[in-house]
Amino acid sequence: MEKLTTQEEQAMQAIWKTGEGNIKLFLENMEAPQPPYTTLASTVKNLEKKGLIASRLVGNTYLYKPAISEEEYKKHFMSGVVKDYFDNSYKQLVNFFVEQKKLSSKELKDIIDMIEKGGKK
Repeated sequence: MEKLTTQEEQAMQAIWKTGEGNIKLFLENMEAPQPPYTTLASTVKNLEKKGLIASRLVGNTYLYKPAISEEEYKKHFMSGVVKDYFDNSYKQLVNFFVEQKKLSSKELKDIIDMIEKGGKK
């Protein structure tokens, strides 16, 4: 699976949020500023070509739905980030956030607790 552009990720967020729907419904579920209708329609067609969404014709309107879950995409995307930017080390990833002061000691303790409990929140 190739990395999505920012525009494609925004569209996928709206599609995951909506479930099955048409372009107009996806637009309504997008954060402002929303792209023009035709831009989103082109993006959706590209996502369909990439196999990330599926479509079906109902009357004269295409309905689209995700072909991959948000969880599957996150898993693939984060694996790539860790591999490409952190030498395949989750420890380096966590250390990066600690150094950037994006992760507090309490949050780190919460993460350790989750690990010790087998990943359950």
